[in-house]
Amino acid sequence: AFPSTDAVSGLVAFDHPLPEGISDASVLVSQLAQFGAPATTAIGGGRYFGFVNGGLLPVALAARWMADAWDQNAAFGVMSPLAARLEEVSERWLRELLGLPEQTVTGFVSGSSTAIFCGLAAGRWRLLKALNWDVNRQGLAGAPRLRVVTSDQTHAAVYKALALLGFGTEIIESVPCDDQGRIIAEACPDLDSRTILILQAGCVNSGAFDPFKPLIAKAARAGSWVHVDGAFGLWAAASPNTIHLTDGMGGAHSFSVDGHKTLNLPYDNGMVLCCDPEALTGAMHADGAYLVRDGARDGMAFTPDMSRRARAIEVWAALAFLGRDGVATLVDGLCANARLLAASMTDQGFTVLNDVVFNQVLVDVGDDLTEATLAAYQASGLCWAGGSVWHGRPVIRFSICSWATTEEDIALAVAELSRARDAARQAARSKTSPGS
Repeated sequence: AFPSTDAVSGLVAFDHPLPEGISDASVLVSQLAQFGAPATTAIGGGRYFGFVNGGLLPVALAARWMADAWDQNAAFGVMSPLAARLEEVSERWLRELLGLPEQTVTGFVSGSSTAIFCGLAAGRWRLLKALNWDVNRQGLAGAPRLRVVTSDQTHAAVYKALALLGFGTEIIESVPCDDQGRIIAEACPDLDSRTILILQAGCVNSGAFDPFKPLIAKAARAGSWVHVDGAFGLWAAASPNTIHLTDGMGGAHSFSVDGHKTLNLPYDNGMVLCCDPEALTGAMHADGAYLVRDGARDGMAFTPDMSRRARAIEVWAALAFLGRDGVATLVDGLCANARLLAASMTDQGFTVLNDVVFNQVLVDVGDDLTEATLAAYQASGLCWAGGSVWHGRPVIRFSICSWATTEEDIALAVAELSRARDAARQAARSKTSPGS
């Protein structure tokens, strides 16, 4: 799952001066194969459980290869009729799959970090427009002050987006969460028509979902904008077995989600979905005499970037291949593997700290050995999981996000963590034994 120390050290082969002249292309490609390939992580395999990185559906990879060979620019319909049409089709399918309103539009972006940026920009545009302030023309200096309300478990990408948008992070009104990372609805402050409320479909640590129904209803009464950060969890709406986690979510205004997580698309692939098309296109607006339009969909109208690759080609391929039932089966399989991992960890004496409602599992080794166990686990390279801190305690975080993960992979992951724990215990005993 992770490259060896020797493979990583071998990357020194790339650390040479810029060539003075044209090189032999075949030699360079061979160099990538010889020194680059061994130092890659097997994110597309079944035993990489870090950072909520999804696997890779073969049909999506094939579509990506074709799209790269075609080298399509998806800024305007006139640049790529294919990209424009597949954005339209994929947008419609995503609305149906996730149960979103008919007017919902989609921007195909690099990932949910950019999608959050877009959703919050749309919210800022809409709220300021209602206050007779044109943020595109007048900027932020002197603008009416807006509020941002979100949970104390909100993702770092939200903070980044708020900083980039000029809100700053000190503006955040942070709401406490319960022991599973769900925002406490009763602790939410009063909202108003100058407020952006940010909720989560899948806490990055625990996988927990915020209580959408009461909070979105509260926001609707107050005239607030609601954004749902659903990088990996928004796909819960696509399965009958997990749709209850998203109850009431469709009343929000904007959503961010990754395709390269739960849907197992190749990197990079994210979407912003917005039920207020005017707000999204208003926030992303750009114009110029040289920007030629022919009446087809112009993808740049929904995204910050103009020139961009045709990501919708692999989105279309994955959705056309899986269909509604296939997406549900994919989501259910990830959740089932997460539950199996949690149960197996518990059987081996580990403590699972979260209720496994989706695909995240938080493991505590105990005896202050969590960090040492994680280090030994990662060093083996056989499996890979990340670390985090949960309620002040170091934890090992497993994200079950690849379609390729099997029950055998889960068994191996548990056995390897047990071995790493034994190694950490032995090292701890050696430090405390007489004469050590």
